[in-house]
Amino acid sequence: MNSFTNNKNILAWIDKVVALTSPKNIVWIDGSTKQINELTQEACDTNEIMPLNQEKLPNCYYHRTRQDDVARMEDRTFICTREEIDAGPTNNWMSPAKAHSLGRSIFKDCMKDRTMYIIPYCMGPIGSPFAKVGIEVTDSIYVVLNMNIMTRIGKQVLNMLGAESNDFVKGLHSKCELDKEKRYIFHFPEDNAIWSCNSAYGGNVLLGKKCFALRIASYLGRKESWMAEHMLILGIENPQGEVKYVAAAFPSACGKTNLAMLIPPEIYAQKGYKVWTVGDDIAWIRVGHDGRLYAVNPESGFFGVAPGTGRNSNANAVDATSKDTIFTNVALNLDDNTVWWEGLGAPPTKNMLDWKGNPWDYETATEKAAHPNSRFTSPAKNCPCISPEWESPSGVPLSAIIFGGRRAKTAPLVYEARDWNHGVFVGSSMASETTAAAAGQVGVVRRDPMAMLPFCGYNMADYFKHWIDMGAKIDKLPKIFNVNWFRTDENGKFIWPGYGENFRILDWIIKRCEDKVDAKELAIGYVPNADDINMEGLSLSKEALEDLLSIDKDLWIEESRGIEEFYAKFDGRIPEELTKELEKLKNNLK
Repeated sequence: MNSFTNNKNILAWIDKVVALTSPKNIVWIDGSTKQINELTQEACDTNEIMPLNQEKLPNCYYHRTRQDDVARMEDRTFICTREEIDAGPTNNWMSPAKAHSLGRSIFKDCMKDRTMYIIPYCMGPIGSPFAKVGIEVTDSIYVVLNMNIMTRIGKQVLNMLGAESNDFVKGLHSKCELDKEKRYIFHFPEDNAIWSCNSAYGGNVLLGKKCFALRIASYLGRKESWMAEHMLILGIENPQGEVKYVAAAFPSACGKTNLAMLIPPEIYAQKGYKVWTVGDDIAWIRVGHDGRLYAVNPESGFFGVAPGTGRNSNANAVDATSKDTIFTNVALNLDDNTVWWEGLGAPPTKNMLDWKGNPWDYETATEKAAHPNSRFTSPAKNCPCISPEWESPSGVPLSAIIFGGRRAKTAPLVYEARDWNHGVFVGSSMASETTAAAAGQVGVVRRDPMAMLPFCGYNMADYFKHWIDMGAKIDKLPKIFNVNWFRTDENGKFIWPGYGENFRILDWIIKRCEDKVDAKELAIGYVPNADDINMEGLSLSKEALEDLLSIDKDLWIEESRGIEEFYAKFDGRIPEELTKELEKLKNNLK
């Protein structure tokens, strides 16, 4: 066992985990193709996964979770800081003592008939100054195989740590009994640790993803002067071959993955414009050698929502899943042993099983074939538009940061913040309106600051302050923008065509970053002059575009009240810079 590492901190922690969980066998994951192939075969033999058609979908596999274990469980996710105020009003808090006691009672002897897999993994490119190490202990081969896609794993990671370092995130996961009443994720930011029990769903058990890369990393970022953000990163290449990078944060159901892998409209593509994907979900951001902000994608794969991902909406994502992919809770096409989901673009056949494993006929079915949160786990390198810089150890320099949400009437198509602190205010007050897909009422405004509400590992008011403090450290600040693809007409239809056409707005954003176009100032910030948005080839009138760029002051007065209400949750802890911005907005609207 010790031939793998002589790091005494790792070995001491593993000894404690072994004593608690009592595994039958212990396997260290070395990251070799041979070992991954053996584990894949073993998972097929036990039906944990199932091979798909290896001619049509080479090295692709299918997995089903339990029907009560299909999504992230925010109500069972806890931030366990010593002081409750440090978790803040938007997180569930439990004291570390209580969480350890409850966790130990659940984990006791949970692996006695199982193999324990020890996965050393790296978030960020190996050897990058951004890179951070985690070790996940699990009793699930499904977790091992997904972590192999989503992170860099194995012996190379242990070599990074050496014999003495204690700088790694300690992650313990067990399926236990898959008892939903005892299903928890405990985050111990002050101890660099994560415990997850009684789930086998990816978002709860791939501990490198939201648990480490956002909740723990956001806490570490504040301590170490960097940022962990729920953002895509993309590069926009002009016909001269110059690439500018932007990072963008959107709440769920706002087209984040589609934007990350966007295909430019024909009129741009013909001129030589390209979009490069650096990351689709998470950005770690640091101040670079030249005083600019640099971003890296800490993951090495995509854990994407399958339904709605199709040839029309995101051809690059579909291509990325054509090999080396694990599909979870999608539908099975029995005719040729391939996968299907709503929105894929291909018609369903008569001979299918739904995500629960039941026969499914599209003519008589009352339920969807694929679960709405069904997933694909694909290597980033398989994406046709993956950036040549996606594994750059120093990251890519950011020209702009974009926030967005789903607003039917309030926010214009795009506006620019006046300066960094105003941009932080825009991000802190970000919101989306609920759609029919979400439980409850339609059109309810939900605040989701920086799209980090479920993922911030500490008090969000302190997180806003960290943003303000970072701005003071940077010589060359990226500009901050807000976009809204979802304005509707009087019939509730979207006015802006969205998808690839969103490139037109990115084009304007880059021009603003390069000081190539003017803008007009409204109460909320700067909006484009309609003539500066390239409308060639679009069947949208100039009047409609001008309407998309306008604001309704009464709606914004209402909005400012909503922001005030949200800020009030933080009991006076909101940074003064942001309360000043709120006052400025209110005055501007008078």
